[in-house]
Formats: sequence, structure tokens, C-alpha cells
Amino acid sequence: MSPEEGELYDEQGLLALAAGFAVAGRPVAVAPLGQGLINATFALDTEGGRYVLQRVNAAVFPEPEAIMANLGVLAEHLAGHLAQYPTSGPVRGIRIPAPIPRRDGATSARDAQGHLWRLMERVPDAANLPQLSTQAQAGQVGLALGQFHRLLADLDQTRLAVTLPGFHVTPDYLSQLDQNLADRPPAKADLDSDLDSDLAPDLDLALSEVDRRRPLAWALEGPRRAGVLPERVTHGDPKLDNILFHRGDGRALALIDLDTVQPGLIQHDLGDCLRSCCNRQGEGASREEAAAVGFDLELAAAILGAYARETRALLDPAEIDSLYDGIRVIPYELGVRFLADHLAGDRYFRVRARGENLTKALTQFALTADIERQEGAIRTLIRHAFA
Repeated sequence: MSPEEGELYDEQGLLALAAGFAVAGRPVAVAPLGQGLINATFALDTEGGRYVLQRVNAAVFPEPEAIMANLGVLAEHLAGHLAQYPTSGPVRGIRIPAPIPRRDGATSARDAQGHLWRLMERVPDAANLPQLSTQAQAGQVGLALGQFHRLLADLDQTRLAVTLPGFHVTPDYLSQLDQNLADRPPAKADLDSDLDSDLAPDLDLALSEVDRRRPLAWALEGPRRAGVLPERVTHGDPKLDNILFHRGDGRALALIDLDTVQPGLIQHDLGDCLRSCCNRQGEGASREEAAAVGFDLELAAAILGAYARETRALLDPAEIDSLYDGIRVIPYELGVRFLADHLAGDRYFRVRARGENLTKALTQFALTADIERQEGAIRTLIRHAFA
């Protein structure tokens, strides 16, 4: 349980909050769920069903009602497309969990502190995978993301609110890092702080990794601003934790955590998916483990192959040519964001201990370096997948 979840975990208060939603039966149990870095999430059991209760982080999403409006648009749009898929058998459409309305018809609730809470259906027979262990699992990941992009390709983007302005504008994250670095207090000889003592070598290493790749921040943003790369409806956070698999047959069932769905570049989405799935060490690798972080080509091949089968007719040549840039930019961007948050006092990404965001930044920079070492092989995988 994270410190924030511990602070929020007033069981009776959460049960009372949940009772205001149109659930099946009386709420009887609630407990922290998952390892999300942004929102506080709880599993809710009632006398007649199972749900996910979540507090939206207002520090990250200043207009959480816009998120709920987007979820309604997505559910309506996907309902028509998914009707073409059978309800049983090996090939079924990817789904998104439906929001549960309140008994008064509202889509969310505010607590006494003004925080927004929502309730979602909990997909039955579903589970997260801590990491991918087979190419079949990786293929299911590619199918899920590819199907999501394909099914939403004809959605009018103007119907979606931008819930996270500036998301994936890599040069802006770099500028924020520079500002946080300039704003940090000067080191004091008599103060044993993480900025001037124990973590100083790691901080210096992380900053050197940032500086030597500064041009990379424009690899996708430049073509986007020039109109070379079109914006499409993107998930925004398609990491492995946000894909649910069937406990029995292993197929991908659903994409969850749709707070960042908005117009964007599919290169960011696919890059983030591969970053998450093809790094067997995970985001939370220790400082010592960071050196062993690597990008798994076999898993990448399976994801790319399945993704291409869903999107080959959708993407244009310029988009396909830029997929490698997405794979390389995303871990660099995330490393910059982790590092900026460390310098700002861990205000964005929830941490269990000071220094965790710095360690995560080093892990992402190590992954970026390994992707760069394997550039030729990765480009070959992309070319073969979309041939």
C-alpha cells in the first residue's frame, strides 16, 4: 500500500462513498488495488458484484470531469464496433471497463475534501501480468493495442477533451527539468540531503544522460509540428499494467486506465507499450540492476507483428518509418520526467522512498541506451512486421 493509499484507506468512509453508486447490493469490502503511480485505486466488493473504486489525482488531471466525459464517448463509439465480434471463441474484441453511474445519474462523486471518485466495472476472470514470459502473451499485447487504435480510427477527435495538456511534448518536459534544476536549493556543507550527498553521483550520471541526448526530444515533436505525423486517438499509457488478460486462456481482455485517451501520436503509444513490455527488469529496478536493463527483441517482434496485423492498412509510410523514434524517445522522455519530479520533491509520481524517481530515471536511460545499441535489429523487426 502506498503512503497516499494508506492515508485514504478509511474503509467505512469508502464503503459509504461507494453506496452512492448504482452497484448490485450493499458494499461489503474495500481494499487497495494495483501499483498505479498516479491515481489511488481500490477493489470494491458488494453483495452482488465486484468493482474498481478510484480517486482521480487532481494534481495531474485538473479537470477530472473531462475524463469521465471521454469515457462516455469511448464506450458509445466502441459499442458499435464491438458488436461485430462474437461473444465467445478465441477472437473477441478488446473492451474497456464501463463506468458505473451514481444513483442520482451523475458519473462521479466528490468527497468532503473535493476529490473526485469514480466507480468502474471490474472485468471478470481478468488479471494483470507482472511481466511477459512468452511470445504468445506478447502477441496478445500487440493485438490489444492495435485493435484499440484501429477501432478508434474513425472517432471524431473533436469529441474528446484534452485531459492532459502538453502530454508527450518531450521538449517541454526537458524545459521543466531545466527549470527544476535551476530552482533547486544550493548544496549546504552542513546538510546531509539527497541532493548534495548520497544521491549526488546518481544525479550527476542522470543529468549527463539527459544532456547527451537533448536532440532526441525533437525526434517526434518536430515532425508532428510540421504536419508530417498525423494525430490519432491514443491510449496515452498502454503499459503492461494497463492490459488485462483472461486467467484461463491468456487472451487480452481489456485496456484500462483511460484517463489519458486523447489525440496524439501512435508512435508514443506503441513506444510506451514496448518500453514497458520488453524491459524484463521493470521500471523499479535498483541502481545496481539498471546496468542490466535490456530491450528484449523476441518480445518486441511478437508485439510488433500482432500490432501490424491490426494497423497495417491504417498507418501511412511516414508513421511506420517513425516507429523506431517512438521506441527510443519514450524511455528518454519518461526518464526526464522521473528526474524532473525527483528534483521537484516527488510531486507527480507517487514514491515509497526518496530517491526512487531518480533510480527510475536511470533505469529508463539505461533502456534508451540499449535500444540505441540495437537500432538496426529493431528497424528490421518493424520493416518485416509491416511488409
